[in-house]
Amino acid sequence: MIDRRSLLGCFALAPFAGSPVFAASAAPTIVTTTGMIADAARRLSGGEVQALMGPGMDPHGHRPTRTDILALSRADVILWHGLNLEAQFADVMADLARKTTVKAVAETLSPDQLIADPQYADRPDPHVWFDPRLWSDVVRAVDAALTGAGVDTADRATAYLADIAQLDVYARKALASVPEGQRILVTAHDAFAYFGRAYGWRVEGIQGISTESEAGLARIEDLVTLIVENRIPAVFVESSVSDRTIRALIEGAAAQGHYVTIGAELFSDAMGPEGTYEGTYPGMIDHNITAIARALGGDAPERGMAGRLNAGT
Repeated sequence: MIDRRSLLGCFALAPFAGSPVFAASAAPTIVTTTGMIADAARRLSGGEVQALMGPGMDPHGHRPTRTDILALSRADVILWHGLNLEAQFADVMADLARKTTVKAVAETLSPDQLIADPQYADRPDPHVWFDPRLWSDVVRAVDAALTGAGVDTADRATAYLADIAQLDVYARKALASVPEGQRILVTAHDAFAYFGRAYGWRVEGIQGISTESEAGLARIEDLVTLIVENRIPAVFVESSVSDRTIRALIEGAAAQGHYVTIGAELFSDAMGPEGTYEGTYPGMIDHNITAIARALGGDAPERGMAGRLNAGT
C-alpha cells in the first residue's frame, strides 16, 4: 500500500504536463481510471488513451500503484469516474488537480439522476454506465473535458453518442421480450440498479454496491427463496467479482428441488478483453443485454445487436 507521503514523493519524481491547452501538432497524453471512460476518450479523441484498470479489475478496491502514479503524473488529461467508485484514488486526484486537468466525469450528473446507496444515504450508486441514456451524459462530460483541453472531438462525439442511443433501443426491445415474471436479475453484487430502473426490472445482488461488502447467510437464504418461488432459471456471475456466492445460491436452490444455471458472465465494473468488441463500452452492454435476455427466456440474437459478439475485434 502506498501512503499519502509516498504518493507525493512519486509526483515529485515526474514532471507535470503544465498547460492544459496543447499545440495543434501535439497529441495530449490521456489517462483514465476505468475502461469504460477510456473507451469514450478513445472514440472521442481518435488517439491513444491509457486505462489504469483493465479487464477483470475491480475499481472499488483498487489501490493506486507506483505504476499508476507515474502514468497519472505524466498525463495531460486525467479522467476518472468519481461517485466513490475509485475510493482509493480520491487523495491522489485532489493532489493532481492542482497541476493538470483532472475531471470526475460521473460527478457532472445531477443528484436527481442518481440512485442512493441503501447502506450509505449520502453516497450515490456509482454504476451509472448500465443505463445508456445516463452514460450518454457522462460521455458529454468526457467530451467537454477533452475539448476544453484543445482536443477536436465534434464528428466523433456525434457518432459515438449515436452508437450508445442504438444500444438503448436494442436493450428495450430485447428485454421486453423476456416474460414479465422472469424479469428478475440476480447477480454477484448490487451493480445493476440503473439497469433495473431504466428497463423496469427487479435487480438483486448478493453483495452490496461495493464489492468490498460481505454477503451474510441470511441474504443468501433470502435470495434462494426468491429464486425458487419465482422459478428463476438463471443467475449471473460477473467478470470482476468472485463467483463463490453465486454458486452458493445454485446449491441452495438445488437443495429445494429447483435447478438454476449460470446464465453468463456479465461485465460489471470492467469491460471485456482488450482488442475485442466486448472490450468496448457498446460491446460490453450488448453482451450483457443479449446474455440476460437469452438466459431468462427472451428473444435476442446469439451474436447480439451488431452481430459481433464472440467474434474478436
